[in-house]
Amino acid sequence: MELKTLSSNWKKLQEKLKKENPSVSTSTKRKISDRDSQNGVKRRRTESVSGKKIEGQRRTLKRKRMTEETQQDGAKEVRDTVTEVTLRRNSTASTPKADSRNIRVNEGLSPNVEIGKYVAIDCEMVGVGPNPDSDSALARVSIVNYNGEQVYDSFVRPKEMVTDWRTHVSGILPKHMVEARSLEEVQRDVTKILDGTVLVGHAVRNDLDALLLSHPKRDIRDTSKHPPYRKFAGGGSPRLKILASELLGLKIQEGSHSSVEDARATMMLFRRDKDAFEREHAKKWPGRIVAEAKENDDSPAKKKRKPKKKSRKR
Repeated sequence: MELKTLSSNWKKLQEKLKKENPSVSTSTKRKISDRDSQNGVKRRRTESVSGKKIEGQRRTLKRKRMTEETQQDGAKEVRDTVTEVTLRRNSTASTPKADSRNIRVNEGLSPNVEIGKYVAIDCEMVGVGPNPDSDSALARVSIVNYNGEQVYDSFVRPKEMVTDWRTHVSGILPKHMVEARSLEEVQRDVTKILDGTVLVGHAVRNDLDALLLSHPKRDIRDTSKHPPYRKFAGGGSPRLKILASELLGLKIQEGSHSSVEDARATMMLFRRDKDAFEREHAKKWPGRIVAEAKENDDSPAKKKRKPKKKSRKR
């Protein structure tokens, strides 16, 4: 059979089959297309579900990360706050401020405080006259005992006209002069207190000059002349504020001064190195030690009793 005849018969057969079963090819195509479409829907649903899961996981992780970061930031802030408070406490503990309690301003002589052997003095000045930067007058005097207790405190009324109150340093105001004592009254009070005492001061000669008083040199201990303390000023006269900070860990003279606080700091500096102060003093005044030793040797308890002479009976 020829190829042409075969191909024509084949075509006729195909047409006959289509007429007898017209739904075969359609259903086949429909099934295929339906299957493809269903697979596509399933695929799309799967992809969308998986995409939602991934997106949800991402959001969850993001929230978790943000929560952790917030907690870390909060913990960091707490740590920083604790650290700052600790540093403040440590710094305050290492350099505490001078005790401003128990300061009875302008009280005069404290009635219930024992003076004792050692007293420390400090004075505050104001500027007077046409050259207030160089000319000063006494405006306040304070004295404490060996334990730092306030023995005396008084404002002093200057005789000259005050042209610079130096309030930012001295803390003195014009209103303080209303109840201030006269220089003569303060001189009498201070003289009674200093009688028979060892006077401790920082550049104490300036304080005595302001009071127009004197005190025996052998009974003076000056913290500004103590050799170990002068090292802080390269051999010169050190500032009281520096010595208090470096040696006592004490903050004084922050803003206006307080003569009571300065006197207490001066006494603490003396007590800190008292033995060395006395050794240095003994080199300058050896006679004082010898005299004291002699007085102790001549005490009644150590005197030997001379035997009584027996009188002969006649």
